[in-house]
Amino acid sequence: MSRIVGIDLGTSTSEIACIVDGMPKLIPNFQGKLITPSVVHISREGEILVGEEAAEYLFTRPDCTFMEVKRLTGSDQTLSAHGKEYAPEEIQAMLLSYLVRCAEAGLNEKIDRAVITVPAYFTDVQRRATAKAGELAGLQVERIINEPTAAALDYGLSNLKECKNVLVYDLGGGTLDVTVLELFEGVIDVKASSGNNHLGGKDFDEIIMGRLADPAGDERALMRLKKAAEDCKIALSTQDEYKVSLPFLLTDQEGKPVSVEQTVSRQDFEDWVSEKVSSTRVPMMSALEDAKLLPGDLQVILLVGGSTRIPCIKKLVEEALGAVPRSLVDPDLTVARGAAIQAGLIEGSINNKDLVLTDVCPYTLGTAPLQDGLFGKRQVFDPLIPRNTTIPTEKARIYTTASDYQTKVNIEVYQGESSNPDNNERLGEVHLTGIPPARRGVEQIEVTFGYDMNGILQVKASVVSTGKQVSSEISTTGVKAKPLLDISKWEQAEGARQFRPLLRKAEKLIALGKDKGDDLSLLVHRIKEALLLKEKEQAGELREELLVIIEMLERLDKLL
Repeated sequence: MSRIVGIDLGTSTSEIACIVDGMPKLIPNFQGKLITPSVVHISREGEILVGEEAAEYLFTRPDCTFMEVKRLTGSDQTLSAHGKEYAPEEIQAMLLSYLVRCAEAGLNEKIDRAVITVPAYFTDVQRRATAKAGELAGLQVERIINEPTAAALDYGLSNLKECKNVLVYDLGGGTLDVTVLELFEGVIDVKASSGNNHLGGKDFDEIIMGRLADPAGDERALMRLKKAAEDCKIALSTQDEYKVSLPFLLTDQEGKPVSVEQTVSRQDFEDWVSEKVSSTRVPMMSALEDAKLLPGDLQVILLVGGSTRIPCIKKLVEEALGAVPRSLVDPDLTVARGAAIQAGLIEGSINNKDLVLTDVCPYTLGTAPLQDGLFGKRQVFDPLIPRNTTIPTEKARIYTTASDYQTKVNIEVYQGESSNPDNNERLGEVHLTGIPPARRGVEQIEVTFGYDMNGILQVKASVVSTGKQVSSEISTTGVKAKPLLDISKWEQAEGARQFRPLLRKAEKLIALGKDKGDDLSLLVHRIKEALLLKEKEQAGELREELLVIIEMLERLDKLL
């Protein structure tokens, strides 16, 4: 079998590495560089260019040149070139194929096996799409590994004897990941992950672009502006100001040329991006809370991803965690190195007795069964695999039929943290038929969720009395991750003040043990979620339901 390579398939850049003499080694591309821009150009004749060669066409042929495709991973959005439609994973496959060809030329051997990295907060859909891209590139994808975990492997291989709590803050071109792990004499035990799949350096570029010009409808002007914004951002990481000069960028309504000449200071830039930078506190605190650690419990803070070179990012991390992040890994290359280490563990070129890795499930996975409440049946999210459960894992739960003489059931599968299934991502459903007809609650259905080391979900359902079983890798298309809600901030939501007295009363009743069926707890949680999501109508309906339950409990207390 061929050796296994490790690939960092990034939003802005991508890298490929392998194990040589027991250590990870980056493989240069055909231009002799270790870092390849994640850009693909498709010519009219069907020729595919990747990397720097493709990037040259961003300004002249933006209509058939693609960048930042990783942000579309797992969506049903297509990309068009010369009248032909391409799925995001097809474009990603072109990039992967190029990297593999570079590796084959550099190593002088055939490569058809790979470990590919993804953000820790990628959903099940996005992981499947990444694996699909690898398959389209002719690769056997041996493992999908989380990017912060890969960085931890790179650090851990050089620090096998350390016993430390580590936080990896990974801010790349398109995504943010925060992972907390424990390093214990070669064992890398991931405790918790959090993040934002829609925040990265490209968002900072767009903010700068918005301050400079509006080239709406002019693709070439847009690309020039995008490049200038990126150059500005990079320059301001090492200097106090930068002059943006874009002669003849646009034409006005009268057809006259419009140029952009503007000096941007580092303070200007930091003011513009301050809200997005500050938002990264929530995933940091969430990961620490899930790991049951305080900032003071951390011994090592690793910064990963090119965007962590921005000074205000480093400052924010330092202020939030009360410690200075250390430059112990290369922020651009460490993920590819870690992917190669994982490849080495699989193929045996690294002694796996010296280095052991565990990882976690980034999202809660569960079903939405019907539950009896005071107002009849309603769907409630029922978690089977809580987020940050160590993987691989398999969890099972027994349910009963909800209707008399029911012979089939649809088991809906959701991913997310909300008690209301409507606020989570619906991944799909499994259909089980052939249930013996009986009165409701008699026949039992066993549902099993299996989550593997690639972070991919398999669902099984069986009729307990007959053993009839169905199994499925959930069909998933177009699902996007929703932002993690910080429920503790509900009082800051618009309109929260009018709900405060009622929620306080409900929480007091819960504390007194009056919430026997968990109806109060569920409604309180769902109202807070609705307020944070600005779902005013939903919050109002839930409020009326909560009022009725509180009144019933108060009347019951008087009777007793």
